[in-house]
Amino acid sequence: MQKELYRVLKRTVEESGLTFYREPLMGTADTGSSCITRLNSIVHSDHLLPGDILPGCRSVVAYFLPFRENIVRENRQGRSASRLWAEVYIITNRLLQKIAEKMKDRLAAKGFRCAWEKPTHNFDENLLVSYWSHKHLAFACGLGRFGKNHLLITERGCAGRLGSLVTDCHLENDQHMADTPFYSCPEGCTYCERHCPAGALGKGGIDRKACYKILLENDRLYPDLDLCDVCGKCSTGPCAVL
Repeated sequence: MQKELYRVLKRTVEESGLTFYREPLMGTADTGSSCITRLNSIVHSDHLLPGDILPGCRSVVAYFLPFRENIVRENRQGRSASRLWAEVYIITNRLLQKIAEKMKDRLAAKGFRCAWEKPTHNFDENLLVSYWSHKHLAFACGLGRFGKNHLLITERGCAGRLGSLVTDCHLENDQHMADTPFYSCPEGCTYCERHCPAGALGKGGIDRKACYKILLENDRLYPDLDLCDVCGKCSTGPCAVL
């Protein structure tokens, strides 16, 4: 079934006609794995567990759409997010929703149920902590490890967008990464810390309020676009495209 779902993922991206992405990644995990069952202690006590959105679910599916280098390269310039980065963010969120819908149809054809949370804006606006962290689900599914930029660094880098869903179909558990808070970033690399316009990254973790302030500033730069509270400067370094 994993192969079928991956074909759905690839076909949906190809049929979209969009040329922003490289080869997508997909991974799976058992909902009983330790990475999954401890989400509300790792992320936040209010973080949902798979069974909260689909009682009786057995597996998690996570997928990553890695951006092409030209998108990353353009966003390296200046303090503000590039218009292209903002546009691709909006477009990709819509595509992630469509991927979930197509996977749902494929699973339903086999007699299985699935459910998912939207790609973004599913967080506590005061704490700025997600109720459903796609990057933590993707970690559990073996897609990568966390970097100093607090993003998931996959085998194709960290510049891109993640999505996930849960299903009552039993899928083989992909070998997940070791339970370590950080990816093995190159020794001495502080690119993301130095290029964060908010100064939100450092040894003390991430200053979520400072980060979100910059995101909202960038949204105001593009009033003709849908909500695009983006930045992405921390995902344009050596780990952006691998």
